[in-house]
Amino acid sequence: MKTPMIGHTRHGLRVATCETPGVETVAVAIHAETGARFERAEDNGLAHLFEHMVFKGTATRSARAIAEQVEDVGGSLNAWTSRDTTVFHARLLARDLPLGIDIIADLVTNPRFDEDDLVREKDVVLQELGEARDTPDDIVFDHLQEAAFPGQALGRSILGSEDSLGRLTPDDLRGWLAAHYGNDRLTLVVAGKLDHDEVMRMAEAAFPNGGGGAQPVPEMAHFAPGQFADPRKFEQAQLTAGYPAPGHYDPGHDAAALFTLAAGGGMSSRLFQEVREARGLAYSISAATTPYADGGLMSVHAATARKDAARARDLIDRVLAETAESLDEAELARARAQAVASLLMALESPQGQGDYLARQLLVHRRWVPASEVVTRIEAVTVDAARAAGRAMLAHAPARAEIGAVAKPTKAGGVVKTTKKAA
Repeated sequence: MKTPMIGHTRHGLRVATCETPGVETVAVAIHAETGARFERAEDNGLAHLFEHMVFKGTATRSARAIAEQVEDVGGSLNAWTSRDTTVFHARLLARDLPLGIDIIADLVTNPRFDEDDLVREKDVVLQELGEARDTPDDIVFDHLQEAAFPGQALGRSILGSEDSLGRLTPDDLRGWLAAHYGNDRLTLVVAGKLDHDEVMRMAEAAFPNGGGGAQPVPEMAHFAPGQFADPRKFEQAQLTAGYPAPGHYDPGHDAAALFTLAAGGGMSSRLFQEVREARGLAYSISAATTPYADGGLMSVHAATARKDAARARDLIDRVLAETAESLDEAELARARAQAVASLLMALESPQGQGDYLARQLLVHRRWVPASEVVTRIEAVTVDAARAAGRAMLAHAPARAEIGAVAKPTKAGGVVKTTKKAA
């Protein structure tokens, strides 16, 4: 990946480009430093609804025109909302980059927010929410987030609820736009076949909104070992456990990520080999870390037969504890190789390069070469990885389970159990 070029327009928009030799396409995206954890409890779902609503039309384009203009040139346009960020992105042929920048800018600077469109789009989001609730291996992670961060913005669903969505108005959407989409909270990232100076000129024209107002600040996150149990009967039980993990800026982040990768990051991991291969107690099992600015979450997920849920849960706990005490050099070397390969393989496409560049700028406020990340990964020792594992596992876990025969044992925090579905 070539060294990117980074600049700011006269109106305060940060622009980052990465030229990719040998390609004929571009990936263009606006990354907004806002997401679900910036919402008030009564506005839960606003960030995600905003993402949906900008596609319903702008001052210059109808919803149909937005879709047709991108697809007329063979491109694609999409968006996603997380707890920390919201991203609008497009893939196009390089010759159509001006169109991509213009449309994305139109979405986040001139949305229409028509009342009738809002009524219809709320129904669409409610269908999305219903689909998630009917998909146990999807919704269980929302329940784990809530159990780990109860009563907090970081623990609330990105999709919102029927009640919170019902309260949202066009004025709420306009207020979100004004507070969260000034140029000082946006980063335009373009990767592929491009000319940086041309991108800067297009950005100057497309994003005239300044910014500089008060910066929205999310509430700090505080982990708690809460629990959630949904006794509905499905073909499989979904088990999750969560532990507090280092955040983006914690020096122990890399060691914690590698410990988690060795414990449950692939088919060669201890959890997969012990829980699935050796005992057949789960169809799928994995572990992952999710870092935030103010902490993180290490999570384990397993899909198992209802009758095996208790045995699987106990075995998972034991394997994690044993890994923290006996992780060896061969396992750590394998985890290092997986982490490095995953990073470098992702950088072989304009989309991957753009995503990586944006992540470094939003998290670290600077360009972090992949070689620097690789050096950090390769510097993690067995002792450091074990210590990171022990530190995370020293806390009682948050748990969320769907369809297990027995509810998990309370380990502190709050207990929330859904009623059995009719």
